[in-house]
Amino acid sequence: MTAKYLNPYTDFGFKKLFGEEGSKDLLMDFLNQLLPLQHQIAELSFKNPEKAPATAKERKAIFDIYCQNSKGERFIVEMQKAKVKFFKDRSLFYSTFPIKEQAQKGGWDFKLMPVYFIAILDFIYDEKEEASKFRRDVSLKDQDGEVFYDKLHFKFLQMPLFTKQEHELETHFDKWIYFLKNLENFDHIPAILNEPIFQKGFEIAELAHLKPKQFEIYQKSLLDYWEMKNVTDNSFEEGKIEGIKTVAKALKAQGIAIDIIMTTTGLTQQEIEEAV
Repeated sequence: MTAKYLNPYTDFGFKKLFGEEGSKDLLMDFLNQLLPLQHQIAELSFKNPEKAPATAKERKAIFDIYCQNSKGERFIVEMQKAKVKFFKDRSLFYSTFPIKEQAQKGGWDFKLMPVYFIAILDFIYDEKEEASKFRRDVSLKDQDGEVFYDKLHFKFLQMPLFTKQEHELETHFDKWIYFLKNLENFDHIPAILNEPIFQKGFEIAELAHLKPKQFEIYQKSLLDYWEMKNVTDNSFEEGKIEGIKTVAKALKAQGIAIDIIMTTTGLTQQEIEEAV
């Protein structure tokens, strides 16, 4: 079936939905579901997503979306398509740019405005699967769990862990996540999403509304997305198979019968012998 709506996990799709002046109200509505009452957004302006380093030896950062509200609070919004090494380190590194740019010359007292790093992840980053959470809100806390600093926040959404179906959606936030996760597969607007903010989202995302040049850029963005996903998935599968072979080798070294190893690992006798 030919897709009716764009894939929001692509660079083009994500920025089309959230990164243009005409869709700014969608971004504000989405972010307000994640933010506390004192940081709700009434006005928003986009900032340059490419942050140059202070020196030639330092690394620059390029954000998917970088914006600021009328009070000066900064928001980095990232769509991460594939798992990368040191993801948490990268998130912290990115958050230093909107902090450093607040520095003022002269008699500055070091007062900072809040910074939020918000990442929508098309993968599970948690090292321990049993500790995985769909949504993780992170801030600086002391040894008693009390907030030490209330101006630096990280919010991670691990999309594969959101499994609610249409009849299970309870909040406006649930609806946003359901919309993003299933947008490319919809062929019509579901009844539960038939309200103004999502109607606009569907209108923006409809492929038939793209100009020929935009559609061409989207197609390339979609191809890049699937190539990256395939490389990541294949690497995971290869790593998983190697791990199973290592287990098989260890079991055989302990004198475990081949038929038991075959049942335990799912490997054939030939694969077990090759592993050893």
